[in-house]
Amino acid sequence: MSSALDNIVVVLQRPRKLVNIAGAVRAMKNMGLRRLRLVQPAEYSPYEIEGIAHRSADVLSATTIHEHLDDALADAIYVVGTSARSREAGAPPVAPRALAPALLARAAEGPVALLFGPEDNGLTNHDLDRCHALIAIPTDPAYASLNLAQAVLLVAYELRMAAEVAAPARQRPFRPADAGQLEALFGALERALWAVEFFKAHQAEGMLRTLRSLVHRAEPDVREAALLKAMAMETLNFLRRKGLAPPEE
Repeated sequence: MSSALDNIVVVLQRPRKLVNIAGAVRAMKNMGLRRLRLVQPAEYSPYEIEGIAHRSADVLSATTIHEHLDDALADAIYVVGTSARSREAGAPPVAPRALAPALLARAAEGPVALLFGPEDNGLTNHDLDRCHALIAIPTDPAYASLNLAQAVLLVAYELRMAAEVAAPARQRPFRPADAGQLEALFGALERALWAVEFFKAHQAEGMLRTLRSLVHRAEPDVREAALLKAMAMETLNFLRRKGLAPPEE
């Protein structure tokens, strides 16, 4: 079972309280997850965390701290955000139990990131733009807010339960594009679309969000993502040669 969970990475975006990080670490240990990444934690002390989450030195020694979310997600081939908010772009959130088998199948190909937001306001739209899918834990609508560590525990539990059943292997000839490659693709597409005056200023954000959602649903492999990026860059270079786009900075 452990091998099925080895590529599951828990990413905490700007956690505010050390005690919540410790609770998340304990939840990970309980459910057999070992990979934790923290983005701009307000508080962090491995010594104090181990005092709360006993025998967690192995998780803490492998924990990495990141200044930017994109750095923490760069090698992930699939990113799942935890949010109860529906979005205009992309599929609606689903329960962790429904998504867990597919996440384990993807984890056989590379790192799968579970992204949790800060305790006060959760993930922003900018954070959610990095996600292929969203998870929402079913709760009573009258009191839907979960503690960060509770949310990590519930999602990790569903993954552990799904890992007891062999996940179907995904047969793909090439490795899926990771988040770092996709961000480079999105950047190239945006620059090319601005250069051909595709956007009206007030439409750009929504259109780019829809484009992100489309690419995430398609799950391109490394060759497909490279091809799309090359097409966007060549379009931009052509316009520059014709003097129709500003030179590269």
